[in-house]
Amino acid sequence: MENRRESKLLKRLDLSTMVIPLIAIVLLCAVFMLLPEQSKNVLGVIRSFMGDDIGVYYVLLGVGAVICSMYMAFSKYGAIKLGDLEKPQYSTFKWGTMIFTSTMAADILFYSLCEWALYGNNPHIVAMGGMQKWAPTYTLFHWGPIAWSFYIVLAVAFGFMIHVRGREKQKFSEACRPILGDKVDGIWGRVIDLLAVIALLAGTATTFSLATPLLSAALCHVFGLTPGIALTILILLMIAFVYTLTVWFGMKGVSRLASICAYLFFVLLAYVLIGGGECRYIIETGVSSIGNLVQNFVGMATWMDPARETSFVQDWSIFYWAYWMAWGVATPFFIGIISKGRTVKNTVLGAYGCGLAGTFMSFIVLGNYGLSQQIKGTLDVVGELENGADIPSVILEVLNTLPGAKFVLIILVITMIAFYSTTFDALTMVVSSYSYKFLKGDEEPDKKIRTFWAVMFILFPIALIFSENSMSSLQSVAIIAAFPIGIIVILIVASFFRDAGEYLKGK
Repeated sequence: MENRRESKLLKRLDLSTMVIPLIAIVLLCAVFMLLPEQSKNVLGVIRSFMGDDIGVYYVLLGVGAVICSMYMAFSKYGAIKLGDLEKPQYSTFKWGTMIFTSTMAADILFYSLCEWALYGNNPHIVAMGGMQKWAPTYTLFHWGPIAWSFYIVLAVAFGFMIHVRGREKQKFSEACRPILGDKVDGIWGRVIDLLAVIALLAGTATTFSLATPLLSAALCHVFGLTPGIALTILILLMIAFVYTLTVWFGMKGVSRLASICAYLFFVLLAYVLIGGGECRYIIETGVSSIGNLVQNFVGMATWMDPARETSFVQDWSIFYWAYWMAWGVATPFFIGIISKGRTVKNTVLGAYGCGLAGTFMSFIVLGNYGLSQQIKGTLDVVGELENGADIPSVILEVLNTLPGAKFVLIILVITMIAFYSTTFDALTMVVSSYSYKFLKGDEEPDKKIRTFWAVMFILFPIALIFSENSMSSLQSVAIIAAFPIGIIVILIVASFFRDAGEYLKGK
């Protein structure tokens, strides 16, 4: 009986979509490790070309995604209901926490604590008016509406495809069918899906490199452990254990883990806000930053620095837009799936509301607390980073200014692990769906396939920690892969409008 079930499962799997991207990433890793400098230089040239010479492509995509999302919400398409349920499948709280915690990973805590300082004395920030006004504003800008718009426009398209049209292929290529027609069943569809999975694997393989050093440093500080590769691997295995365990609980496991993650996140923010003694400064700087962002959003979103006076846009904004697109391969599918029973308008506005609320709270509270220590002169965070100090150690210095610093670090570690686990739990759900030739919208992938991807997601980071160059190079691959992903995003959005238009005509 078991053999028959296994055989039936194998027949349903699209093995090429599973095997080819894995082989591609393994070969890339091998090249990066054997020829680190040569590969880094080649990728650097390509990445520089995409950021410096054709960076306007990424900027226009970002602005276009925001405009498209608003049009989806407030046009005739906004009334379309994603599925035939009387009420949404998940409560607003569960839905919102799953959206926020499954899309941002632990990176948001890492960058919330340090990104303002990375801008610090940047010539562009100085020229505009200084660190106090513009460093916190740019953190909200880079993690704000444009970032979420990439996810939201695709989430609507995927939700419509799965819940309204009832398509049984949960893949990028299938979302292009209204435009490409039967071509998605041939080589074009195969290329689209392989590009998507490769971009996803490259992006997820490197995301651990950002925040894992902070996790390691925090654990060493609290428990007196010795930093090193062994500890980093142990942390990665701990994260993998948590999200692999939740795999066996399906969407209920994702929902429960997301709620736990959200509560831990709120506890951390509340403690820093109230216990840090900088409540007034944090709130006032946050309100000022939001106002500054709203007032200057169009100019910030379209500024290209054509004379290359500072290259701030190329180094930061374009980097972020490309990275969000690379991550947009997976998270929109998840958002679309959990939005069953909601209208397009509710999905768009709700996702913006939940996503931006969580993101802005993180940067306002954690970021502005660190900024307050810089402004007061308690710490020279910017100066230390400019003198070559590593980011995790500087973050620990900032957190050590809080009362009960060890307690804060413990909460931070647990919250980061929860964020990672929730995100990768959702990603295993999505990429496992990619592995099927056909999969109904209300059907979850087999637990064995999700476990396979859960293991794969952690093996690459473990392999890559032995070579810093390979991490950097693979991140460049994810950013470069965002170029064709951007073209595919345009096809998917155009396909949605065509298909949704026909759907409304037929009603």
